[in-house]
Amino acid sequence: MNILLELKHLMHISLPARPVICKGLLIVIVLIVLRAIVSPFLAINSSENEGFYDSATPDLLPGVRRDKFVEVPQIIWGLNNQKIAFARACLTAKFLNRSLLMPSLSASLFYKEVDLLRPITFDKVFDFTKFNARCHGFVRLARYSDVSNKTEPFKLQKGSGRRWTVERDLDQLLQYRRGDPDDSEIIQISGKNPFLWPDHWPVKDYARIFDCLALVPEIETEVVKVISKIREAGLKARHEAGVSHNKHMGDGTMNPPVPYIAVHMRIEKDWMIHCKKWEQRSNSNEICSSKEEIIHKVSQITDLRRPVVVYLAVADSLLEDDSITSGWRVGMVAFEKKRLGVTDIYNRQPYLIKSAIDFEVCARADIFVGNSFSTFSNLVVLSRTQRLYNLGEARSCGENVGLSSYAYNVVGDDGGPQRWMADMSDTSLQSLSYGTNNVSCH
Repeated sequence: MNILLELKHLMHISLPARPVICKGLLIVIVLIVLRAIVSPFLAINSSENEGFYDSATPDLLPGVRRDKFVEVPQIIWGLNNQKIAFARACLTAKFLNRSLLMPSLSASLFYKEVDLLRPITFDKVFDFTKFNARCHGFVRLARYSDVSNKTEPFKLQKGSGRRWTVERDLDQLLQYRRGDPDDSEIIQISGKNPFLWPDHWPVKDYARIFDCLALVPEIETEVVKVISKIREAGLKARHEAGVSHNKHMGDGTMNPPVPYIAVHMRIEKDWMIHCKKWEQRSNSNEICSSKEEIIHKVSQITDLRRPVVVYLAVADSLLEDDSITSGWRVGMVAFEKKRLGVTDIYNRQPYLIKSAIDFEVCARADIFVGNSFSTFSNLVVLSRTQRLYNLGEARSCGENVGLSSYAYNVVGDDGGPQRWMADMSDTSLQSLSYGTNNVSCH
């Protein structure tokens, strides 16, 4: 209160020469000081204010509106296509300066039989509160209970076909940022699955949203169980080989978790047929890899002391094929869900949750090896690259912090698998969504 009286006193000080300019400058200074004093008190009850803006930084730019919303169709297809679609919907809502109404995901995997899709709300898979906390000031999710229904939704029909270019799509979004559409409480987007919307956003924006995703506690518990089983298998393998795991950490503690390699193994029949055709069309021989080629490439990785467990993230159709865990080099002990004894964890889950568990098991591995034409592998590497940036280790290629990644379908300089980090400077997600053999460590 004393500060406010002092400011009031300053406002009435008589000014010498150039009174208009000086007084105007003084008013600006006083307003800035007032904002610094008053804003913390306003923030205490900010969530009660209609139309309040989230903001991660104390600047004068608005964040994401709480009283305006975007609604999108049910998000479908595979886990990582759904994650991309979700992020694209978030970024579209951000562009329109609106919150995204929590969308429905799809628990089952059907590409054509839409009637068989099993909707599952976002907050049954990912933690709603953590997402908004982590992405505060960047994008925002809202619940349908936040809607007042004071106005009719404004319908935005996404265009389609070859004539619907990226430029036309952006022009449409620009039109909906102002005028009559912006007066509506909800902009309801209909038409294509958001995965197929034209892409206007850089890779770093997608990476930031993916970094905000945290599994709900029930699923996170299952991830921890699987990883614990893998590390137990690694400890047993080292014990049987007479190799000690005793090791001092920098913080004085002993025995860090036993490291493991995760390999996203794409060798199922439908994939091999698809990728062979892909290679013919693109005149490339760096898309498909046989089991023997993958084993050979992985065996050339020398980052970890052996024996080491190799976890194989494979399609369920390959779990009955015992040969996928045989033929590995000495010191590389291969496990998949069945041999590891965790099929019960996966079998009680729908497709989407199974994939989410496997994604995290791969993303948290000490070394990850995947196929650069797989969306799953690409998003795992993007997640690991984002973690390297968060740790300030982007130049290390992950070697020093247990986050190395490799592409087994691309030959590296040393004849082994190509070291791999996501290109965070890319202006769109095209390469990560559809694959590329132009991968490197930097």
